[in-house]
Amino acid sequence: MSPFTIVFEKAGLSIAASVMNAVILTSVLSAGNSGLYASTRMLWVLAKEGKALRWLARLNRRGVPFAALLVTSAFGLLAFLASLFGDGVVYVWLLNASGMSGFIVWLGIAVSHYRFRRAWKAQSRSLDELPYRAKWYPFGPVLAMILCIAVIGGQFVGGIEDGKVDWAFIAASYFGLPLFLAIWLGHKWKHKTKLLKLEECDLTPRQE
Repeated sequence: MSPFTIVFEKAGLSIAASVMNAVILTSVLSAGNSGLYASTRMLWVLAKEGKALRWLARLNRRGVPFAALLVTSAFGLLAFLASLFGDGVVYVWLLNASGMSGFIVWLGIAVSHYRFRRAWKAQSRSLDELPYRAKWYPFGPVLAMILCIAVIGGQFVGGIEDGKVDWAFIAASYFGLPLFLAIWLGHKWKHKTKLLKLEECDLTPRQE
């Protein structure tokens, strides 16, 4: 029950309440469809690049990454089933893991942009070669890095109430961080990757 629906019902406008429910349901389905498409696409690309299981890169005769779609849908189904256990506890853990992952992703984007521009300059390349240049560089990526770190660190504040620390809340809030570190460090260990010097970065455009 959304606040809008409740207001319309209290006002005796049951039809308006039904219309509002239909709008909300349509929005939810749209968001779910978008998330399903994006997640499937990312998983398929990871498999193509050898960063996920190879069989996830399979396509059906219509060109749909069906294996990646099934795996993504399975996780979506688990998220729905999570509401049946522990009065929403599992849902909170999943929500916090995805939320933390979002900030980690944006932190990575900011760092990548900052190092890209520095590498471009270190290799004596002209900014005129770039089809797009972000305004206010380096202020933008630096500010984004600071804000992302502040938000990630600030998750701890939410677990403190009346001078007491809610460690269950803290654990749920930071669940995505060790998950990310495990995947990242595991990839570095498996592929023996290292941080490149700015002069060594490959800035050649990819040909698809």
